[in-house]
Order: sequence, then C-alpha cells, then structure tokens
Amino acid sequence: MARPNVSPSGEEIFFDASEIIVSKTDLQGRITYANDVFQRVAGYTEAELIGRPHNLIRHPDMPRSVFQLLWDTIRGGEEIFAYVVNLSRCGGHYWVFAHVTPSFDDDGTIVGYHSSRRVPDRRAVEQVIPLYAKLREIEESAATPKAGITAAISHLTDTLASAGVSYAQFVFSLTGLTLASQSTLEEVAR
Repeated sequence: MARPNVSPSGEEIFFDASEIIVSKTDLQGRITYANDVFQRVAGYTEAELIGRPHNLIRHPDMPRSVFQLLWDTIRGGEEIFAYVVNLSRCGGHYWVFAHVTPSFDDDGTIVGYHSSRRVPDRRAVEQVIPLYAKLREIEESAATPKAGITAAISHLTDTLASAGVSYAQFVFSLTGLTLASQSTLEEVAR
C-alpha cells in the first residue's frame, strides 16, 4: 500500500502531557502495534496502521538525516532520543520527544523496534526548528538524496564533536538550555 499523499496544512495538533504515543515495528519499520493515542493523534485506525511503514507519518519538514541517524543507532542495538515532527492524516503536524529502542529476543538478536513518544518541551521545539531547517537545506542542496543525507549528518556530527558533546547530550540540553548548549545549537544551525 502506497504512502498517502497528504499535504501539510500548517495546523498543529496537540496531545496531553500525560499521554504517551506508542508504536512497535518489525525490522523493516512496518508497524506491528499502535496504541490508541497514536491512532487518535495521527488520525488513522489500527487496521490502517498495522503492516504499514512507520514513515506513513513522516512530515516533509523532518530531515531525512535525523531519521538516518535514528535508524543507524537502533540497528546498532542502542537507544536514541530525538525531537520529531510528524504528519497526521488530516495534514496537521504534531511534535514529539521520541525514545526509540531496539527489541531483543532471548538470544539478544534484534527482532523489532519500540518507540514511546511524549509531549516535547516547547522551548526545545523552538530550538530544533531552525536546526532542522538547516539540515533540510543541506539535504536539498546536494546532487542526490543520499549525498544530502550524508552531508547533513556530517554537518551535525562534526559540529557536535567540535563542541565536545554527543548527540544525546545535545538533545537533552535543549530542555534546559545553558550558555554552552545555546552556542552549540547556533553552531549546528549555521
């Protein structure tokens, strides 16, 4: 089944801070579980989600490079936290603070992925928006999509490395911005 052709409306959708959006996927990123909060906020029924690629809800403003970093991390057996903007069925968007982890069987083999998403800190979202715009600009200026993703990841990781922080440290610094994290953010967004 093809990804629906949904145009962003610019309307932001909110969910309650006490709610958690939960989904599980197989190794290829096809949805195997979607809780009721996910269904309601994204605007799809369970039947419409199960078996579909999780990128069904990918917003065009979300840098592909951040998803590449996410997939590389979880395929490597590690967890990742990220700010993500998603696209609902009606064209509205919703921001989440995502925690994505691999799921393992008894032998330690990765058998799928689990994502829990919470309401993000608005200060963090406001800081991420220009960064994501810069990453998308880098991606779109490259000769090919793959080259753009590679260039954007390099920009992000090189800047963070020169500031002496990991991606995880950077993500968590956004909710309690310090002078050091603010200058790092400005560097990354350049």
